[in-house]
Amino acid sequence: MPLTQPSLPGRRLRTHAERDRAAVIRAQRGGSRRARAEAVEALMPLARSLARRYHRGEEPLEDLEQVACIGLLKAIDGFDADRGKPFASYAVPTIVGELRRHFRDKGWTVRVPRDLQELSLRIAKVADQASGQLGRAPTPGELAGYLGEPVERILEARELGHAMRPESLDRPRRDDQDGQGESVIDGLGTVDAGFDRTDASLTARDLLARLPDRERQIVELRFAGELTQSQIAEQIGVSQMHVSRLLRRALERLEDASEAA
Repeated sequence: MPLTQPSLPGRRLRTHAERDRAAVIRAQRGGSRRARAEAVEALMPLARSLARRYHRGEEPLEDLEQVACIGLLKAIDGFDADRGKPFASYAVPTIVGELRRHFRDKGWTVRVPRDLQELSLRIAKVADQASGQLGRAPTPGELAGYLGEPVERILEARELGHAMRPESLDRPRRDDQDGQGESVIDGLGTVDAGFDRTDASLTARDLLARLPDRERQIVELRFAGELTQSQIAEQIGVSQMHVSRLLRRALERLEDASEAA
C-alpha cells in the first residue's frame, strides 16, 4: 500500500510541537533571559488552557494562570531534550501537578498535614465508588479496608476534611427554621463576668494599698470579712463611733483616689 501524504492538521501539530521544543532548547542552552521569556510566551497558551480546565469558580482564573505559569517554568527547566520526546508530553503533567498541589495546599482554610489532606481526597474518591457498589455510604471500617488504613486515620482525615469548606459563622442556626433569628456566631462565646471581677479586684487592691494600716484593716473587715461596725470595734479595741469615722474617711479617700486614677 503506498504511503499517503500526512494531512494538513497533522503537519500543523508537528510543526507546533517542533517549534515549542526548539524554543525550550534555546531557553535551556542559550541561558539568556530573552530566550527564556520567548519560550514562556510561546508556551503560555498551553498553561492558560490547563488553568481554565481546572478553574472551579471559587478561585480567580488569574491566580490559576500564575500557578500554571510556575509549572510551565519548572517544565522548561526540567525538560530533557535528549530523550527525543515532545515537550508537551512532559509539560502537561508538570503543570497539572502544580495546579493540583495548589488546590491541595491552598484550598484548605485550616492548615492540615499533607498526608491527611491526601488521605481525605482519597477517601472522597473511594467513598463515591463504594457508595455506587454498596447502595449506601460506606462505614469508616469499610473505608479503612478499601484504603488499607487504620480506622482511626480514616476518622481523623474525614474530620479534618471539613476544613476544606467550613460553614460560615453568619449562617442561621440549624434550629432556626425561618432563618430570621440568630446566626451561628451569635451563639458562640459569652461575656465572662470573671474578667470584670478580676479587674475590679486588682483596682481595689491598688487603692487599698494607699490607705493607712488602720483604715485599710477596717475596710477589709467590713467588706471582705462582712463584719458589722460593732464587731469591728470589738475586734480592734475601739469604739463603734471611732470605727464609723475611720470607715467614712477611708471610703472618701478611696473615692478620691479612684477619680484621680
